[in-house]
Amino acid sequence: MAGRRFKQAVRGQHAVDGAGVHLRRVLGIRTIIDFDPFLMLDGFDSSYPADYIKGFPWHPHRGIETVTYLLKGDIEHGDSLGNKGVIGDLQCQWMTAGSGIIHQEMPRASERMLGCQLWVNLPKKDKMTQPAYRDIRQQDVAVATEKNATVRVLSGNYKNNPGAVKGEYVRVQYLDVDLEPDSVWSYNETPNDQTMFLYLIEGTLAADDALANFEEKACAILMTASSSASTEFDELRVKAGPGGARFFVIAAKPLREPVAWGGPIVMNTQEELNLAFSELQSRTFIKHDNPLEL
Repeated sequence: MAGRRFKQAVRGQHAVDGAGVHLRRVLGIRTIIDFDPFLMLDGFDSSYPADYIKGFPWHPHRGIETVTYLLKGDIEHGDSLGNKGVIGDLQCQWMTAGSGIIHQEMPRASERMLGCQLWVNLPKKDKMTQPAYRDIRQQDVAVATEKNATVRVLSGNYKNNPGAVKGEYVRVQYLDVDLEPDSVWSYNETPNDQTMFLYLIEGTLAADDALANFEEKACAILMTASSSASTEFDELRVKAGPGGARFFVIAAKPLREPVAWGGPIVMNTQEELNLAFSELQSRTFIKHDNPLEL
């Protein structure tokens, strides 16, 4: 069987966003072609509340989905749909911004804040879809316990375990894999026509046939298949280092559409971006019924 091959490792750089949140921007504007349909990935890991407590006050989004997943921590959220709640350990917030939403994410002081936020681009035909919100609790996530690994299925499907989310617009495979020290894990459930990458959130991990060149945490590892045929499935093989590895397997079919990106809004043309910002100024940005006054 052919194998998924190591293509590149992206480590990103330190960034400060929101009202003063320190994070690591792993994926961004420079990686959108190779990682299509995934636009951005911010990783965060801190035991110091001063790094994140100022949070992300009210801000808009359009044209994307945001997926915030915590291994550890506590984030309070609210949006213009009237949704509110708290994301805790092993919980996820999956938001479809669609035609436009305004929300806030305010971390609360925790022993450790460990997780990431992923931006998924919406197809052109779905950019202006109705906004939606999904609160994924720990008990909603199927767990596959294997010999040397524990696999949580946030979205997609793994060994007949359906994910908590199907993905209505972009079908994302999102697995949380906790691999024991010096263990090898194999996976072959993503078609070759999909973009697939691993986000290493803790420990060290080697990917590819040699299983010798270990990457360190806060790294996105892009894997490429031998063929673009959607009916073929190349195998991924990875090995954890001596301290084990916690990583996410993230995959979806690329959109291959133009990207016009302006801050929290992602459309297909500059004209669409200009319209979005004009609507923000005129207070006509929110298209869904009965928005809250924010």
